[in-house]
Amino acid sequence: MATKITYTVLFVSDRTGITAELLGKTLLTQFPGVEFHKRTMPFIDSAEKARQLVQEINQLARQQDKSPIVFSTLIDEELRNIITTADALCLDLFEGFIRRLETKLGVESSHALGLSHGMGDELAYQKRMDALNYTLAHDDGINTAGYDRADVILVGVSRTGKTPTCLYLAMQYGICAANYPLTPDDFSDSKLPAPLLAHRAKLYGLTIHPKRLARIRHERKPDSRYAALENCQREIHSAEMLLQQAQVPLLDTSTMSVEEIAISILHGSGLIKRIKN
Repeated sequence: MATKITYTVLFVSDRTGITAELLGKTLLTQFPGVEFHKRTMPFIDSAEKARQLVQEINQLARQQDKSPIVFSTLIDEELRNIITTADALCLDLFEGFIRRLETKLGVESSHALGLSHGMGDELAYQKRMDALNYTLAHDDGINTAGYDRADVILVGVSRTGKTPTCLYLAMQYGICAANYPLTPDDFSDSKLPAPLLAHRAKLYGLTIHPKRLARIRHERKPDSRYAALENCQREIHSAEMLLQQAQVPLLDTSTMSVEEIAISILHGSGLIKRIKN
């Protein structure tokens, strides 16, 4: 078996690092053939701390003979400029959005640190964090006993976008989203798996075109039965038949972004009304 490529990844923030870590990890899931050693570097809120971090990054690059990857959510332009001098691929998750918003609105942003935690309702922020913790604890069929608290449970075969969609729903809307993977073992009885039976009203199915699924799976496990087109066709067909028979809403994610999937689910499930209220 070939050795996986490995990279050190740092999530850098002037606050807790939650946003950088979550968005960065979501992007990294698209590269299943690479192994990532992850570190979160919170509260980089001064030039001194930023320069010290650059030294650490450069030392890592020398030791590993490979430049690390840095995801950052630094608001202060001086701090961003310091970090970009490091021997690393620096991906700032705020800078591009801030510049475009300034251009669109015709005004400069405040560039003040930590304002994201003062955006009005602290209870709403806490609700999103609670939802995020719930989603992480109920990912991929983990802890099905906690489904009573779920707002929605996404169901589908492996690699249809369930996990990133759940994270987006939690982070952006405070939705407690769980997900359950359907496997070939679930298709023999032609009925919903036992953990889902009592929660039929919360279920939302995700499906995908078999060729698209085969390409995604091939990136994770090349030339495997798991990624074979014939196997993908069989799994998708069985899953769709199962969910349709159970009268579970079904969404084709083949050409949709995570944001589009999430919004479609909010509208299709009726949860959008709760968010607006």
